[in-house]
Amino acid sequence: MKVFTGIEQAFLFCLAAWTFASPALAPAAGSEIPSSSPGFEAVRYPTLDISRTSLAIDVDGDLDDPGWSAAACTARFAERMPGDATEPAVPTEVLVTYDDRYLYVAFLCSDDPHAVRATMCQRDQIPQDDLVGVYIDTFGDAAAAYKFLANPLGIQYDMLWTSTQGNDAGYDLIYNSAGKITETGYQVEFAIPFSAMRFPGEGLASWKADFWRMRPRESSFEYAWATYDRNEQCGPCQWGTLNGIEQVDPGRGIELLSSIVADQSGRFNAATAAPTFENRDVEADVSLGGKYTLSSAMTAEATYNPDFSQIEADAAQIDVNTTIALRFEERRPFFQEGSDIFRTLFNSFYTRTVNDPQYAGKVTSRVGRATFGYLVAGDENSPYLIPLEERSLMVNAGRSVVNVLRGSLSFAGNSRAGFMVTDRRFSDGGYGTVFSVDGDVRLSRNYSWVGQFITTRTGEPDEAGPTGRYAGLTFDRGRRTVVFDGESFTGNAFITQLRRNGRHFSFNLNADQVEPGYRTETGYDPWNDYRNGVVTANYTIDSDHSLFERGTLLIQADRRWNFSDRIKWTHGTALLAANLRFWQTYAQLSYTAGRERWSGREFDDLWRVDLHAGSQVSDAVGFNLEVNGGRSVAVWVPALGNEVNASAEVSLKPLDRLILEPSLSYTRSTAVDGGEELYEQFITRTRFRFQANRQLSLRLVLQYNNAVDAWDVDPLLAYQLSPFSVFYLGSAYNYGKLSLGDPTDPTNWRLTSRQFFAKIQYLFQI
Repeated sequence: MKVFTGIEQAFLFCLAAWTFASPALAPAAGSEIPSSSPGFEAVRYPTLDISRTSLAIDVDGDLDDPGWSAAACTARFAERMPGDATEPAVPTEVLVTYDDRYLYVAFLCSDDPHAVRATMCQRDQIPQDDLVGVYIDTFGDAAAAYKFLANPLGIQYDMLWTSTQGNDAGYDLIYNSAGKITETGYQVEFAIPFSAMRFPGEGLASWKADFWRMRPRESSFEYAWATYDRNEQCGPCQWGTLNGIEQVDPGRGIELLSSIVADQSGRFNAATAAPTFENRDVEADVSLGGKYTLSSAMTAEATYNPDFSQIEADAAQIDVNTTIALRFEERRPFFQEGSDIFRTLFNSFYTRTVNDPQYAGKVTSRVGRATFGYLVAGDENSPYLIPLEERSLMVNAGRSVVNVLRGSLSFAGNSRAGFMVTDRRFSDGGYGTVFSVDGDVRLSRNYSWVGQFITTRTGEPDEAGPTGRYAGLTFDRGRRTVVFDGESFTGNAFITQLRRNGRHFSFNLNADQVEPGYRTETGYDPWNDYRNGVVTANYTIDSDHSLFERGTLLIQADRRWNFSDRIKWTHGTALLAANLRFWQTYAQLSYTAGRERWSGREFDDLWRVDLHAGSQVSDAVGFNLEVNGGRSVAVWVPALGNEVNASAEVSLKPLDRLILEPSLSYTRSTAVDGGEELYEQFITRTRFRFQANRQLSLRLVLQYNNAVDAWDVDPLLAYQLSPFSVFYLGSAYNYGKLSLGDPTDPTNWRLTSRQFFAKIQYLFQI
């Protein structure tokens, strides 16, 4: 099989984009679509003309304020799921108006008040509650959209949607919301500040928007103002339009985010003659960040000594049979503004590679159909990821300076093309530079093409890096060493996908490859020296009048080669999935068979059966279970093993403000020949959450990981005024088994480390 050179890859990438580019067709605004509900007419691309109010609106959950008297109103909702453009079982009414600072939206939701699900909890931690939401695409190009949601008590849940990554629930926005349960259902008010959004600033505005209502009962019912065609792959392309917004501007405001963090830690020292627990001095740190809104479509942001501490540690992951670096979600506020701009298909900028910045700055802009973003950061402790054919290595490369430049342009029919340049310079020598171009071309209602071409240039540092057992490792057919010795090399990567998304039939054709010399120190690419081919197809059937709400059959085949044309693995998968009309139950059963090559050994007759199921039994009880087993490879040995995996997550809500979330993950493999244990790991984790009111909460996490044979106990008291104005007081305890020379008690549980911390953070808006 031919391996394309970098120039050929770039030519093919541009040729595909040029060949497939074509404007998408859309029905006229207000057009009707068929409905299975007699006498009910669902309308696509609805419009709502709204007007400015000069009267007061107090966001308190009551709708008796004078400002609502002249608000525009719509009650035309259609069921999106599980029904298809059918009449909802309960009515919903929405009121919309605005003034100089806010867009106001109110929902009046009819329902049995005893059946409404509402939890008093922290924002973004809403479990299986009723929800209402306002979705807004201010630029109208289906590249990015803001999603403002709240439960019937007004507890917020926000997201940023992008065409590249879908929904990002870690994105935080500041807005006001309040709600109350009434005798006829519930009602929720929103006041969304124009300063929270980026939008074109010229004259009279028309924004693409949708209003949603989620009603979890025996099924997860979804109602929407815009009526969706399941044969149309682009969701925001089908939203309605808000007309009449004029003379609004986020202004040239300044935001200052200041924080003070203090902590005191201690560690048990067993290496001394008289082992003791040693306490360290109290340490405190101050950080300051600022954001300036230059215009409605441009912001500048800078921070010095930023507090990027995470109040809740990442949940431990099963990694006993993993050869690559783990990936965790981004939760740090600085990276939220303009995060949609920096995303690409290949994850060329993984923000958590900026690990411990002393300073950082960022400018994001949107002019017409063009978006730009620039970020610079000085990192004190830089993670250096070394991808190899079968594993990845991670070392600390010390200080570095990171620069990232991103630009994209929307064109015909909600398509996009973009570029990205990233560069990392290490203070001890060495660098990594990445250049990429990418495209997302909408061919029709069902078909789209996406792709990205990347080239990298790497100069290794002259010293440090992997040592010990890694010192002899090589890559690129033995031409390069893993240790840092000042080598420089280049590498290319390429991905292309043809996608079809339809009401019943969908498929994805994927081809990608990463050369042996490819390395990016600003992205997440834990492997190199591979070429993949993946074909996925699925067929879905919906049922309106049976126990089965929806059923899906999925077939997938994948193969990986290295650049010596040696097959690394081949798999085939068949999957059956079903959604049932009770307890929001879902279940899926899959079978995978294949063969793999690890450390020069071929492993045939691999297989796995996977069962995954879950239910929300009631407002108070929900669970998810997964069990799989089969014959797999213990990659670190390597050896053929009989593997069993299981995981379980349960959510219990004995009170409307108390939630218990126990979970368990387990894996074990025994050798096919001989039966000896190859590996075993399990992790138990329980999180307790108590919410006294909308601001004050108490949380406790208990976690045990047998891989390190240690318990973690993490209590936390939080007072949260907004996503960015918070006070935390907490501690973290680690208990482990230590042998202190006593033959009668060789393993004692002891407090091995402990930390107390307090954090005050406040956002000043000027």
